Amino acid sequence: MIRNDAQYQKGLELMAFLHGGHTGGARVAQIQDICPDFADMAIAWATGHILSRPGLDLATRELILVASCATQGFAQTQLVAHAEAALRAGASRRQIMETVLQLTFYAGGPAVSNALLALKDVLAEEA
Repeated sequence: MIRNDAQYQKGLELMAFLHGGHTGGARVAQIQDICPDFADMAIAWATGHILSRPGLDLATRELILVASCATQGFAQTQLVAHAEAALRAGASRRQIMETVLQLTFYAGGPAVSNALLALKDVLAEEA
């Protein structure tokens, strides 16, 4: 069990900041009910170890995750969660849209179109 690990605690704090009360937090809670070990790993490793590393600010890291999720084409829930987190980390709606548009010739029009549709509510909200 990794819940007593310092990186897990760091991950919990960062998760609360980036995803608290939004799509990402809800997604982890759903997974927690099904497979607590996977949720714990995501909190400790993905958030506590990787997302909190030095070298890139949180907004940039979240924009990278937006691009990754959009490119995959099947990760709409995660795409929305990371777009919401990017906003909380200081990215603008324009930066999120430009991040997705940048993928047009690399991920293809359908992936970009699907990503923009998935992000419609996130991109339309007032700051």
